[in-house]
Amino acid sequence: MKKFFEDIKKDIKFKSAGPGKKLTEDTSSKPEPVQSSSTVKNRHVPSQGAQMAGAAALARIEQQQRPKVHTSHDAIRNQVKRELEAEAAALAEKEKAAAAEGSKVKDPSCLSVSGVYFICPLTGAILTKSDREVHIKEAILMRFEEDAIEASVMMIHTFNKDRDKVKAAVDIISKYVENVCKNPTEEKYRKIKVSNKVFQEKVRCVEGTREFLEALGFISAMLPVEGQEDEEFLVLPEQSPDALELMKERRDRLQRGEPVRAQLDRQPQAFRSSPNAQRFELPPEFYNLTAEELKKEQQQRSDLVEKNSMLRTKAMREREEQRERRKYNYTLLRIRLPDGNLLQGTFYAWDRLPVLFTFVRESLVDGWQPFELIAPGGQKLQQSEEVALAECNLVPAALLTFAWDAAVQADIAAAGGKSPSLLKPELLEKIQTLS
Repeated sequence: MKKFFEDIKKDIKFKSAGPGKKLTEDTSSKPEPVQSSSTVKNRHVPSQGAQMAGAAALARIEQQQRPKVHTSHDAIRNQVKRELEAEAAALAEKEKAAAAEGSKVKDPSCLSVSGVYFICPLTGAILTKSDREVHIKEAILMRFEEDAIEASVMMIHTFNKDRDKVKAAVDIISKYVENVCKNPTEEKYRKIKVSNKVFQEKVRCVEGTREFLEALGFISAMLPVEGQEDEEFLVLPEQSPDALELMKERRDRLQRGEPVRAQLDRQPQAFRSSPNAQRFELPPEFYNLTAEELKKEQQQRSDLVEKNSMLRTKAMREREEQRERRKYNYTLLRIRLPDGNLLQGTFYAWDRLPVLFTFVRESLVDGWQPFELIAPGGQKLQQSEEVALAECNLVPAALLTFAWDAAVQADIAAAGGKSPSLLKPELLEKIQTLS
């Protein structure tokens, strides 16, 4: 009898889930196949007494008080449906509470930076992480009115994540163009059978390839096939010598194409001298962690002092540092300047040191002069070293010290020159005070 009720419950859960939804079940033992409603109806129907006894037993097994069970199939189904709806409501409430709890990890008003933002290279728009992909796709599609070749090349290299598939499609299309250019009068090289296996498996499955072929001049046409019904072909009209040269140039553009990627907005910001320079409060985007993991990470930080006091081998420390670095996607860096002001910027955790030096140099009035950056602990960073910021232990945030090259400053002073200006006016105009 218990199995009869469980079959009904599974049947209703299957129907109520609807398309695109999935309800989890206990997987500690192998689940039985979900019974369809027609199968349940065709099974032997237990007697009224057996149904009532089974309902009572099921209630005891589940250790919950059940209302009086009606004996009709519809009544039983309705009762189980109400229980499933109650379970779903409880789960939704639990998820809502968890989301609210996660949002309390950081108070937005106390954050050192409001979030991580990106710049669309096509439009210059400032985008959030969640908006960047959709915006770039829309920007590429808008380009078709101006240059269909450029837009379709962007589509192929940006919309498709599998680089091997992209390369295979580009190679095949390049071969199409090569055959046409070598044999401009032969019709067979100017026709592509859409149902062709190679075309279907290697070209059509890659977004943007059909748009590129159409931009080259291919048009869709239904043509007769011997012994079969008409089939779709992509047909290229016969081309003039100048048009063939243009096709080669467009093929080269396809081969040189690169994905369009949003650029990280470093959000350069100047701050006045502050005792809070080493205090960082980062938003969740900086972490490759969930809200719950963020809480644990904060607790782990408080335990770090005790861990450091323990005797550990160098290999153990390095392995632990590598695990720590993988937690972060971005890092927020501040540079303390000789006049006490602070320069702040956002970086990828895997950005190299030359990227950091370039950012600082572009923020200075006289950035052409040599300078040094000193990491916490006194380590001098070398601009020439292709080392990631994470490998320099500069994640998820750090305060660096800026110093002009002492020898150059001595020469400037001996010549009666003044110390160079520091931050550019556009940064000083928006200078803020750290809270």
